Amino acid sequence: MRKSLLSLAVLSALSVPALSFAEDAAPAAAPASPHTVAYNVGLFSQYIFRGLAQTGEELALQGGVDYAHASGFYAGAWASNISWLEDDGLYQNSSLELDVYGGYANTFGESGVGYNVGLLQYIYPGDKQSGTGYDKAETTELYASLSYKWAQAKLSYGLTDIFGVKDSDGSYYAELNANIPLGETGFTAIAHVGYQDFAGSANNKLSYTDWKLGVSKSFANAGTVGAYYTDTDSSKGDNSAAGYVDGSGTYLGDNAFTAYVSKAF
Repeated sequence: MRKSLLSLAVLSALSVPALSFAEDAAPAAAPASPHTVAYNVGLFSQYIFRGLAQTGEELALQGGVDYAHASGFYAGAWASNISWLEDDGLYQNSSLELDVYGGYANTFGESGVGYNVGLLQYIYPGDKQSGTGYDKAETTELYASLSYKWAQAKLSYGLTDIFGVKDSDGSYYAELNANIPLGETGFTAIAHVGYQDFAGSANNKLSYTDWKLGVSKSFANAGTVGAYYTDTDSSKGDNSAAGYVDGSGTYLGDNAFTAYVSKAF
């Protein structure tokens, strides 16, 4: 009995360093990569941008790719079909909007308040029509935002003439956004109000306010379905609406209902 206990004690003593050696010899887990790449694609009943119709109430297929670094720097690209440049006779062979952007996002310490600053280039391939009184639609904007939980305030500032309007550099778009989770249901309430200010005394009549109300539902497979209602504060008969009536007489700032389905990868 004593011999058995002694043998057990010796074996136990020997097994400890053996186990330690085995643990030391195990390969270390690979560190998490600081690089993240994500993709998204969505089908929308129409494309509304800042309250204005971009696809003539037709379907819009949209998608993008985003790169993010753990330090907070990011870059990405996003694209959608459009029709407004052709509908208004400003461009020929123009059915695409391509947005390229990059910036830096982080939080102020442990406050939970996030900030985001970046640069966004809107690109519209196609042949610009001469004699329209408009510049090229390509636009460069600098943007900055603050966010806390589900609320965000954002300001976009035009470094160039914006969306073809002459002498409009220095224009800005200010917006408040809220994406409010509705308990544990997976539903999110969507609320937005924005004000597009056009620089230049000749462009003041183009300034307007837009808003959005809607709801979305997220699923475990990173899919989302949603719908929202949008409108602007001008009517078709106002002088401010004159710049938003296309060649067919359609008022681009009219109230609209949009439904969509999207997925992130």
